[in-house]
Amino acid sequence: MIRLLKFFWWSIVAVICALVLGLSGAFLYLSPNLPSVEALRSIQLQIPLRVYSSDGKLIAEFGEMRRTPVRFADIPTDFINALLAAEDDNFANHYGVDPTGLMRAASELVKSGHIQSGGSTITMQVAKNFFLTSERSFSRKTTEILLALQIERQLTKDEILELYVNKIYLGNRAYGIEAAAQVYYGKSIRDVSLAQMATIAGLPKAPSRFNPLANPVRAKERRDWILGRMYHLGKINQAAYQAAIVEPMNASYHVQSPEVYAPYIAEMARAEMVGRYGSEAYTEGFRVTTTVPSDLQEHANNAVRQGLIDYDQRHGYRGPESRFPGVTRAAWIQELGKQRPINGLEPAIVTQVDKTGLRVLTRNGEKEETVEWATMKWARPYQNTNSMGASPRQPGDVAHVGDLIRVLRNDDGSLKFTQVPAAQSALVSLDPRNGAIRALVGGFSFEQSNYNRAMQAKRQPGSSFKPFLYSAALDNGYTASSLVNDAPIVFVDEYVDKVWRPKNDNGTFLGPIRLREALYKSRNLVSIRLMQQLGIDTSIDYITRFGFAKQDLPRNLSLALGTATLTPMEIATGWGTFANAGYKITPYLIQSIENRDSQVLFAANPPTVPANEVQAAPNTATFAVHDTPALSPVSAGAGGEPQAPAVAERIVDSRTTYILNSMLQDVIKRGTARRALSMKRPDIAGKTGTTNESKDAWFSGYNADYVTTVWSGFDQPESLGRHEFGGTVSLPIWMDYMSAALKDKPPHQQAEPPGILSLRVDPISGRAATPSTPNAFFELFKSEDTPPSVNELGGSVPGSPLPADESAPIDLF
Repeated sequence: MIRLLKFFWWSIVAVICALVLGLSGAFLYLSPNLPSVEALRSIQLQIPLRVYSSDGKLIAEFGEMRRTPVRFADIPTDFINALLAAEDDNFANHYGVDPTGLMRAASELVKSGHIQSGGSTITMQVAKNFFLTSERSFSRKTTEILLALQIERQLTKDEILELYVNKIYLGNRAYGIEAAAQVYYGKSIRDVSLAQMATIAGLPKAPSRFNPLANPVRAKERRDWILGRMYHLGKINQAAYQAAIVEPMNASYHVQSPEVYAPYIAEMARAEMVGRYGSEAYTEGFRVTTTVPSDLQEHANNAVRQGLIDYDQRHGYRGPESRFPGVTRAAWIQELGKQRPINGLEPAIVTQVDKTGLRVLTRNGEKEETVEWATMKWARPYQNTNSMGASPRQPGDVAHVGDLIRVLRNDDGSLKFTQVPAAQSALVSLDPRNGAIRALVGGFSFEQSNYNRAMQAKRQPGSSFKPFLYSAALDNGYTASSLVNDAPIVFVDEYVDKVWRPKNDNGTFLGPIRLREALYKSRNLVSIRLMQQLGIDTSIDYITRFGFAKQDLPRNLSLALGTATLTPMEIATGWGTFANAGYKITPYLIQSIENRDSQVLFAANPPTVPANEVQAAPNTATFAVHDTPALSPVSAGAGGEPQAPAVAERIVDSRTTYILNSMLQDVIKRGTARRALSMKRPDIAGKTGTTNESKDAWFSGYNADYVTTVWSGFDQPESLGRHEFGGTVSLPIWMDYMSAALKDKPPHQQAEPPGILSLRVDPISGRAATPSTPNAFFELFKSEDTPPSVNELGGSVPGSPLPADESAPIDLF
């Protein structure tokens, strides 16, 4: 008996020694290749790029992994207990390796001949998740054990758990427990119930098998087992256990929806971040704050959408997108599932037509809804941009059962009949003081087309380009009262036998006309003669000051009519100089960039217009609603000391912009933009623009707070219609946006600079009027450009191409 006991004793000693020697040998063999555990302290988990509005609302998230790391101190105790009950209930007592778990795994291997479980502790899982692959082999398992032992020596239990819960994959692109709580319950891990915590704690073992969305039955079984383990281990009492067990499986898919619909802004920010940081932009947890306030962006979205719908409905109904007559309700629902909303325009299939309207089935497929006949009366059959068929008399004249149509849901939940516009539009709104982008819309729908027309579409601006030429004239001796002949002119190119006979849009000619009147009446012949007098090269050199590339400006007199090809962003940027008293601005979108630790890597410090260049309102505090906050220095890569804001470069005499501003205000008071008088804003100025055959329609305008440009047209240039102009298509969009943007804000415009005189002038000659001159009116002049008296004879009117005593048209042919 004694010999038998000695045999067992020495056998046990031998086995232990063999294990010790084996582990020692494995350690000596593998240790040179083991990674440094210290790296875990500075590990950088992948966190997506997030883009926010200037008021902190989420615009977009970019990145494959949804992850929001949490600190151990912020993890609820109930969740820790649930996780340990599910994965490693001896976690607090072992040193990285649990012999019982390993023996259980070895026994399962011997019995089945296959690896059933790895016997891993949470520490071993941390070692595998951060350093190793998922390969099932003895060498990998040995390495995992050795790493776990090292991790336990160098990190605390709390640090190990924090690493684990933030790294693990929990299904549906959710990495870490905070992301899982948001995805499955739309709440933070701190706010979910005990039963929901147990559900999440059950996911690490098999995220797909125990997924509460894909397999709710198995997920419940796993959840209830974990709750039972918690109760058995004394972590919860019976009342809590019973309440959690009966709680229904209420998981549903939650994706953090953007709080602001600004997809074109999001894409611009994403592209800039990738340009700065490469692929790390998607994984390093950058927080990008843009210059765009959420309310202004929402106003811009609504204005563009409504403006295009209004234009589209003026030209009739093009018919259903598809027809599915004679099919079952199930088939209709299946077809609707293939469609997607386009900027709020929902797809619907007509299920019934009667005298009062339509019954339609929408994508949710739950119930049929009504579309009232009153919302359909606009739907005359479209024939072309200039003609439509007869007005419909009843719903059956417009739609039939099985038609796939579009409906727009009103605020009260009712539906109105509509269609996806064929035309497009773009809106850019800038802060003229520093170039900050305040709102941008690149088209009717990003889902329909991600082509950003505000930044990429080079189109002819038409007459909205003329103010740049008029600015050149005012800076070269012309005045607002200078006379220029509005008369026919013919250009003959003898080399190619071509004749150009430019004309005004209405085919009339007014003879000698003052510059102010010529601008608000948009007389083409005056613009051509101005450029002819100034010289093409002089004009182009001047106009490039506003930021336009010389290669985009045709070197001929047609440039005076806006034949350059420019983007809405370029036009808005140039117009910013008129709004800010003559300074050049550079548009920018990113206000700041923060890293995952909320450290500011970059803060915008744009060249800014001096504050005294705009007229102070009685209560200037009201202007601060959307003003840029105190700008920080550019600190990326330097971590430098704060810098004073840079001062913008002056490119135009402030007196020139002051006079031009009053002329552009006349475009609204008595010119082609009189519709904007309904805004009742004395501080707004602007100019319409329409190209040949109405292929492009523009309106650019401003006050001292915002400069905004709107373009409308078709992607493949074609006429908008013979009765459509900048004032009918783009101006209403501009008005809609600017009315909302300027609501409750007092008038704000350029302050009158020194060197400006206001003199009475003769409306016929443009000369200074005498007290007896009939119908005289006041005009603005630079002090050095004041006109002679109407009684002075001989000589030329300064700045005028007409001699003072000449009344005949010049350059007639």
